[in-house]
Amino acid sequence: MASTHLSLHYHIIFSTKDRAPIIAPEWRDRLHAYMGGVIRNAEGVPEAIGGVADHVHVLVGLRATARLSDVVRDLKAVSSRWVHDELGDRGFSWQEGYGAFTVSASQLEAVRDYIAGQEAHHQRRTFQEEYLELLKSTGVKYDERFVW
Repeated sequence: MASTHLSLHYHIIFSTKDRAPIIAPEWRDRLHAYMGGVIRNAEGVPEAIGGVADHVHVLVGLRATARLSDVVRDLKAVSSRWVHDELGDRGFSWQEGYGAFTVSASQLEAVRDYIAGQEAHHQRRTFQEEYLELLKSTGVKYDERFVW
């Protein structure tokens, strides 16, 4: 085969430090748009970005040479710096860890819809409930003592 063809998509989730509800609706869309730019600068494709006051969901397509951990590290660092500089909130920070789950091409639209529906979704379920359910449904082994 003369060419390489890839479909590498990830659903990435991370929260604010201590899951503090500090991402205000007034600037949330600006933060998400900025995060999309950070992903594009890393030569990724931001498929969907959304969330609520205490966490963010990112659906991203990455090239084969991108290291997921580097992309997430940079995304969190640069977006945190944006909040500090643009909004003057020096206390803003993201949690240390993150969740990342591969997404098949056949499920991209479902994950986009899920991310777009975060406001309604979290009127019925907390971030903690959502995240634990996702870990269980994807078969990720975890010890709840170390999740939060």
